[in-house]
Amino acid sequence: MAGRSSPARATDMASSNKISYAHRLFLWLVVYSCLLGGSMIVYQYFRERQYKADEFNEALQVVNAHILSGYGPGLAVDFAREYSIDDLRVSIIDLHGNVLYDNSLDSLPYGDHRQREEIASALLCGSGYSVRRVSDTTGDTYFYSARREGDFIVRTAVPYSVTLLELLTPGKNFLWTMFAIIAVVCTIGYLATRRLGLHVSRLKDFAARAERGERIYDTTPFPHDELGDISSNIVRLYAKLQQAISDRDKEHAAALREEKNKIEIKRRLTGNINHELKTPLASMSVCLESIITHEDMPVAKRREFVERCFINCERLRKLLDDVSLITRLDEGGDVITKEVINIADVVRDVCDDLSAMAAERGFEIVNRLDTPLPVKGNREIISSIFTNLITNALSYSGGTMVEIISGDVSPQRVTVIFRDNGAGVGEEHIGHIFERFYRVDKGRSRRQGGTGLGLSIVRNGIALHHGSITAENLRSGGLQFTMTFSRN
Repeated sequence: MAGRSSPARATDMASSNKISYAHRLFLWLVVYSCLLGGSMIVYQYFRERQYKADEFNEALQVVNAHILSGYGPGLAVDFAREYSIDDLRVSIIDLHGNVLYDNSLDSLPYGDHRQREEIASALLCGSGYSVRRVSDTTGDTYFYSARREGDFIVRTAVPYSVTLLELLTPGKNFLWTMFAIIAVVCTIGYLATRRLGLHVSRLKDFAARAERGERIYDTTPFPHDELGDISSNIVRLYAKLQQAISDRDKEHAAALREEKNKIEIKRRLTGNINHELKTPLASMSVCLESIITHEDMPVAKRREFVERCFINCERLRKLLDDVSLITRLDEGGDVITKEVINIADVVRDVCDDLSAMAAERGFEIVNRLDTPLPVKGNREIISSIFTNLITNALSYSGGTMVEIISGDVSPQRVTVIFRDNGAGVGEEHIGHIFERFYRVDKGRSRRQGGTGLGLSIVRNGIALHHGSITAENLRSGGLQFTMTFSRN
């Protein structure tokens, strides 16, 4: 039985779910309105019927009072006709329930009438009536009204007829009025439940889409009421939560990419360092082995090998210094101390330090930074930036002059331009010259003692100062670097 009832119950639930919340709410409202209206109709029906019965009883009590006051039983019919009451039955009963007079009977009935509803009420309260009671004597249905005074009870009765039924039947105006009120209430309720149903339907759709994890934006406003404001706030909060989750995921993905990039950079850096170390170490090993194995080597040749070892040692030292600096820039940017420094002063000191080297190679260094350029930065790193740019130009540009000038200056940023009058580089190399260990001419770079990290140090050092650097070939010949430093 249970197995057969479960599918049926599931079917009933599925069919009930087909009715929208607004329609279910409206049906409940209709049922409630009908119950309330029906109760009021029933109550008013019986109340009005009771009122008319009391009113009709009052008319008969007037007749009873006149009879008891001495007009005599025979005048009851004439008096009743004044009130448009036909076929009036009059009975006089003593306190023992015996009928002393009845104008509708040829012979008086025997028996105790004190158990009759109207007689019992008259004995107890002085008056009473009974609606639609069948007479045990005549077999007809009457409306009875009784009144006691002294030792006698006068009872008048009117047989039920079409006229009396119409008199005692409540009017239908109230019934139609109640039907009209119920219709109006249902109409207003439909409009209200329809509006509420739209709220609930939109919230249901929102909940279903939220459960599926869809992106939801508060594009269609809810009506301006309390429920609409609550619904709008829920949707906006969910949209903000989605945006926060999306931002978190993006930041997490960016952090993962950055971590992967760092790992890849370290891997490549390790590989490149290993490769860069092999050449000077191999050269030094050959020189030292030759010196050791050939004790009778001429002094001049021995000196040449020693000098070659010294050059390779210097190359290794410079490589280790550059690797240490670029690692510091990659991993220690947040702990590098910064203070307000003047770029013009730093460049002037660098130019003074490298002027002798430039003169030996036939170069002229032209420093046109003659106005203060204060920024918040690290003096050592900014000095390394311009040192690498100048030594790179001296070694590889093939020109005779480098020039340093000031570019745009604003309260937020400072621009410095560095250029030479050399041969420049091929356009295919422009996008790669800031990469680590990238060499335009590998053989020449190694002969000059370069490590391949100079321009990478320049780019990372400027990035540490929240700036940027670009490179371009000049039409007149030479290579130009445009550097921007943040002042904060």
